[in-house]
Amino acid sequence: MAKARPHMTAADTAAPVSNLPVKLPTPANKGAGHARNPGFDLNLEWLEGVEVNFSAVERRTATLLGRRTVKKQWQAAWLLKALTCIDLTTLNGDDTPGRVKRLCAKAKKPLRDDIAESLGVADRHLTTGAVCVYHEMVETAVRELEGSGVPVAAVSAGFPHGMSPLKQRLAEIRASVAAGAKEIDIVITRGHVLTGNWQALYDEVKQMREACGDARLKSILATGELATLRNVAKASLVAMMAGSDFIKTSTGKENVNANLNVSLIMIRMIREFEEQTGYKIAYKPAGGISTAKDIMNYQFLMKEELGNAWLEPDLFRVGASSLLGDIERQLEHYVTGRYSANNRHPMG
Repeated sequence: MAKARPHMTAADTAAPVSNLPVKLPTPANKGAGHARNPGFDLNLEWLEGVEVNFSAVERRTATLLGRRTVKKQWQAAWLLKALTCIDLTTLNGDDTPGRVKRLCAKAKKPLRDDIAESLGVADRHLTTGAVCVYHEMVETAVRELEGSGVPVAAVSAGFPHGMSPLKQRLAEIRASVAAGAKEIDIVITRGHVLTGNWQALYDEVKQMREACGDARLKSILATGELATLRNVAKASLVAMMAGSDFIKTSTGKENVNANLNVSLIMIRMIREFEEQTGYKIAYKPAGGISTAKDIMNYQFLMKEELGNAWLEPDLFRVGASSLLGDIERQLEHYVTGRYSANNRHPMG
C-alpha cells in the first residue's frame, strides 16, 4: 500500500445528435481508461480534518437544480451518454434466469432500432455500462453477455445488510469472480462508521479488494444509514484509501437512497483524493433514480465538480432498473414529438 499525503484544507423532424460536443463512447464500455487505485495507508490525520457545512451543501445543490437544463438535441445527446453509464439492475427475491436473460438482451441493445436509426447512432452499438445481479445469477448473465463487452457486476458480501461473517463475505466475492463477474458491489459495515472504528472499516474493505483480484470493487456506503454527512465523507475516504475502484451511495434497499446532497459530499471526497494521491475514483449513485430528469441532474453535478472524464462509464455509473425505460421514452419523444406508453419500452 502506498502512503497518502495528509489532508489539505481546502419536434417531428429531429436534428442530428452525432455532431454535438457530447462524445459517445464506441463501444460503450471497454474497461477503465485510468490507472487503478492501488490503495493507500489509513491516514487518520486526514480523516480528522474532514468538515462538512450542511447549509453550504444544500445551497450548492439547490442552485444546480435552478440553473441547469438542456433541451432538444442537447438533451437527447446527454441522455444517450447516460444510457451508457447505467448498471442495469435486477435485485429481487423473485429473480429467475429468464428475467436475467431479458435484462441482458436489453443491456446489449438498449434502444429500439427505429430510435437508434433516427438519432444517427445505430452504428455506435451502444450498450449499458453493466448488468448487476445477485451472485446466483452471475453465470446466467455472463453466458448471455458473452462477446458483447458488457461486464457483469455481482452484489456480493452479504448484500444488502453486509452483516454476515467476514470470512463468508470474502468467499462469496471470490465465488462471484470465479463465475465471471468483472465488478463486485459490496456493502460496508455501517457499525464501523457509526462507532468511528475506521481501522476496522479500512481492514474490511482492503480484504474485500484483495478478494476481488482483477475485478473492480464498488464499495456501497449505505449513506442513508450513516447518520451524518461528515460520516459519509469520512467513510468515502476510508473506502478509497483501502483500494475501492468505485464508491457507491446505496444498496437501493434503505429508506433513504441516493440524493444530490450526499452525492456532492462523496464526489468532493473523490476530488480531494485525486488531488492528494493522483488516482481517479469512480462514483455510482443508486436507489430511486428512475427518470431522465433525475439522471441529468447527476450528470450536471459530475461535470461541474469533477469534469468531463466523470461523464464516461469507467468513472460514472448509476444503479437503476426503470431509468432506461424513461430514457428510451424521452428519446422517442425527441424523434417523433409524441410520448409512447411505457409498455413499448419493456425491461429497464
